[in-house]
Amino acid sequence: MSVPETGDLYAGAITEFRRRKDEHFASGRGPVQGEVLRTFRGLSYYAPDEAWALSAPLEAPGAHDAGEFTLDTNTGQPRQMALIGRVRVPLPGGERPLSVFGPLGEAAPARVFIPFRDATSGPETYGAGRYLDAPVSRGSGGEALVQLDFNLAYHPYCAYSDGWTCPLPPAENRLDVAVRAGERLPQTAQ
Repeated sequence: MSVPETGDLYAGAITEFRRRKDEHFASGRGPVQGEVLRTFRGLSYYAPDEAWALSAPLEAPGAHDAGEFTLDTNTGQPRQMALIGRVRVPLPGGERPLSVFGPLGEAAPARVFIPFRDATSGPETYGAGRYLDAPVSRGSGGEALVQLDFNLAYHPYCAYSDGWTCPLPPAENRLDVAVRAGERLPQTAQ
């Protein structure tokens, strides 16, 4: 019997995570409700690609940036979050900075929230953007590292039904490149 390649193990883990998410949504415990739930057969995703799993050092916010940050939302009700810092993400066409957020009162959260838009927003993915929940680990020198896996990028709940208040990506998290990883609209073809 052959040993699976690292890429096979990674793709299998992503596929299993997605299967569990689809099962959760299909149970009626997620944002898919009503008539749509009766015909729900799972979400649409780009194929898992380990190249979109990245690690980036967390840069502390500048003195004038630290503290509360107001994110606009789809309903107009502002959402207050803590600006934890920024990461510089190596993407096609060069490195891009993304602002990283966390709950108010947590200076060093174990997970951070990264709302973003990219060139797929609208034609291939939800037009308002997608989200990443990224774990923070410590490097060998004690530095904070954000584990960004765009294969886990997901649509906010407001993409599925009304009644949800969803933070919108700030201007600095709008990427001019296509991130073809994670959740996508069902009617798009790659």
